Amino acid sequence: MLVVRHLAGTVGPGHATSPAFRRAESWVARRLAALGYDVRRQHFRVPAGVSWGVRVGAGRSANVLAAPAGFDPRRPHLVLGAHLDTVPQAPGAEDNASGVGVLLAVAEAVAGRRTRLPVLFVAFGAEEPRGAGDDHHHYGSRHYVAGLGPAERRAVRGMVSLDRVGVGPVAVVSSTGPPDPARARVLAAARRAGVPVAPMTDDRASDHWSFVLAGMPGTRVGSTPYAAYHSTADRVGVVEPAQLRRSARLALAWVSG
Repeated sequence: MLVVRHLAGTVGPGHATSPAFRRAESWVARRLAALGYDVRRQHFRVPAGVSWGVRVGAGRSANVLAAPAGFDPRRPHLVLGAHLDTVPQAPGAEDNASGVGVLLAVAEAVAGRRTRLPVLFVAFGAEEPRGAGDDHHHYGSRHYVAGLGPAERRAVRGMVSLDRVGVGPVAVVSSTGPPDPARARVLAAARRAGVPVAPMTDDRASDHWSFVLAGMPGTRVGSTPYAAYHSTADRVGVVEPAQLRRSARLALAWVSG
């Protein structure tokens, strides 16, 4: 809960080009670097638009990438991601400090340890919409994917987006259509970890969709409906510690075996 309290309680609302987002970005980068990862920031331009009813200006946002020592993106690896931005009016405890908290917890758990494949951890910027449709959504993950060469795309053996993972009694595991191997692998990890799940199909509303569109295997963990969604009420008390622990166990099982 420390991450949720800091991002939602101390930093507060942070849309992708805001000073608050830059504070959150720097804080997450420092925490990942302290765990021994090779951390770099990937900057990109984001247009002006309307984000959940609020006009936002153009500017720069960033992805925070954390790789283990010796990481080669051309060799088989996994990507575990969570978006760091919020809509302008929301502190973003569940959407998506919860996902970033689980990302950091898994990064800490496997720091210096061998996983089934090397894991690249990414805190994506500018996931939240600035207009309608895919062209105004998922800017950070689309920028990351666009920069991958053919060998790097082939090397991504699975991508999981942690997006709204701190509410509810079960972990929602989504794909983008019929059941696929990426989702099947996550569901198998949930069984090993003893985490109850609710499979869902045709969910394109998170950063995994950018990977799937480019031909890579991707799925989403999270998205239980809750009353405070995209509102000023998305505060720390919305997030349930037990659900954060379940989500972390699931993600750790996925990267581990």
